[in-house]
Amino acid sequence: MDYQTYEKMKPQEMAYAEALIEKIRTSKDPLVRYKDVRPIFDLKHTMLTSAVIYKDNVLFYVKDSHSSPYRPITYGEAKEMVDALGTALVSLGLQGKRIGIIGENRYEWALSYLATVCGTGVAVPLDKELPPAELEALLTEAEVACVICSGKYEALFSDIKARGETPLSILISMDQPKGEGVLSFHELMEKGRKLLEEGDTSFVDALLDRDAMAVLIFTSGTTGVAKGVMLSHLNLVTDMMTTPPLMNTRSTDIFFSVLPIHHTYECTCGFLVPFYRGSAIAYCEGLKYITKNLAEARPTIFLGVPLIFENMYKKIWASVRKSGQEAKLRKLLKINRFTRKLGINLVPKKITDVFGGRMRVVICGGAAIDPAILKGIKDFGIIALQGYGLTECAPMIALNPDKGMKDDAAGYIPPGMQVRIEDPDPETGIGEICAKGDNVMLGYYNDPEATAEVIIDGWFHTGDLGFLDDEGFVHITGRKKNVIITKNGKNVFPEEVEYYLSRIPYVEESMVWGKESEETGETLIFASIRVNDEEVEELLGKDPAVEDVEALLWKDIDGINLELPFFKRIKKIKVRKEPFEKTTGQKIKRFVESNKG
Repeated sequence: MDYQTYEKMKPQEMAYAEALIEKIRTSKDPLVRYKDVRPIFDLKHTMLTSAVIYKDNVLFYVKDSHSSPYRPITYGEAKEMVDALGTALVSLGLQGKRIGIIGENRYEWALSYLATVCGTGVAVPLDKELPPAELEALLTEAEVACVICSGKYEALFSDIKARGETPLSILISMDQPKGEGVLSFHELMEKGRKLLEEGDTSFVDALLDRDAMAVLIFTSGTTGVAKGVMLSHLNLVTDMMTTPPLMNTRSTDIFFSVLPIHHTYECTCGFLVPFYRGSAIAYCEGLKYITKNLAEARPTIFLGVPLIFENMYKKIWASVRKSGQEAKLRKLLKINRFTRKLGINLVPKKITDVFGGRMRVVICGGAAIDPAILKGIKDFGIIALQGYGLTECAPMIALNPDKGMKDDAAGYIPPGMQVRIEDPDPETGIGEICAKGDNVMLGYYNDPEATAEVIIDGWFHTGDLGFLDDEGFVHITGRKKNVIITKNGKNVFPEEVEYYLSRIPYVEESMVWGKESEETGETLIFASIRVNDEEVEELLGKDPAVEDVEALLWKDIDGINLELPFFKRIKKIKVRKEPFEKTTGQKIKRFVESNKG
């Protein structure tokens, strides 16, 4: 089926998409700058149109081994692969079924996702960091009939399938299968090609329901309770059409994919958006290969989380300090702020090469980043901005524009979406951030009570606290459930105090919480802190005593406390050696007692 035929069969959906695009194109908002967006109404329509418009563009840059170079797969080739794999999946009786997908970031994962949602069934992206027992429980809860996995997870799911205690009946390996009864991903694609040649159109002619669940994603919350978020095609394409007008995404761009692809941040923003815009995606082989793969792929857009960019930025300056060139570079960067406006970047090649040599934009999400880091990366001649979203919004709620961004803001509201503050404080304007739009989820899977708690009159209550400034930018101050309320009714946002601690150069990470004093009943602010051992050793010498590290910390914390009102001041600290217990999304679990020690 070609896209013109599909559009004629879906006139209402096409009219919706055209109306949204017209709203974008006629917008008078000065921050909505890039209006060369096209209407799409589901992911199949996206694939059909992208495969025609960008047929010969590279979609995936993939590596067959650590030593091999990146090789390209074009949009046209990827479309043929999706059609073949989807046809094979339907032939296995999987139409309308739930299909789990698990593995490293790789093109087979992306093809499996598209082959599932574009005509087979519902995709259930699975978190590869979850323990086996939890993965098995999710298969039952989500009624997963088939799992497509990388070879690393074949044995695990073979065992689950053999026990017969879940609905899992079909297992497909992205690599060469090792066990009996495991199907080969690549052999299935060959089977699908033959079926297509024989006239099987069961997949390619499938009509999708834009408003039905297309993806079921289980979130990993800091409380440890996973919820199944139901997302429709409408949820996803709304994000795909409304975020590019704020940030110029080009068909010549190469996105660097390093964040776990099962998370909506990476899946929507690092896979589906470039797929819509004709860009390429280069898959990183893992965190320890970031530097190597950046040099090999030389990407132009990099989506990351604060930890990645903070580490890269700190390592650059640590190297500069060791070379004795810090003062010289800082002077050069001051000059570069002006020369960049003329298209001249004076930053030394050895610094730009850290990002691959061609980096144009880095986007930070997942958590707040120190604005100084964003400013510092911009001084290197790279656009650096942050966005804000949650899985329940597929995930975008706000994104900083690439021109006119605010380093201290979580983002700007994309066209067609709404954000308001629930019960704002009269003095600060801080209240719960609520979002509304066609990107808001269908609800939580099999949990209408939880859905009704967070979606009220169409508004999704995020659980995040923050405010809107006069220009419509969203600012986040913390999580509603994390707020420390003192005896005299004052609110302390632990994230705010943690932000100040993160600005201490040798602090790796921290967690702040409140504890009632047994003597006075006053709420005291405590902090558990992990330091960077190498940087501390440079200051205190090798193997410093814990007491010396605490004394070093207190010198900086005393300065922080002077800037804070009395009720927010840190009263006690604990230096940790072991890592904090975290979610699979690498967020510290705040309500685990061991994290407070």
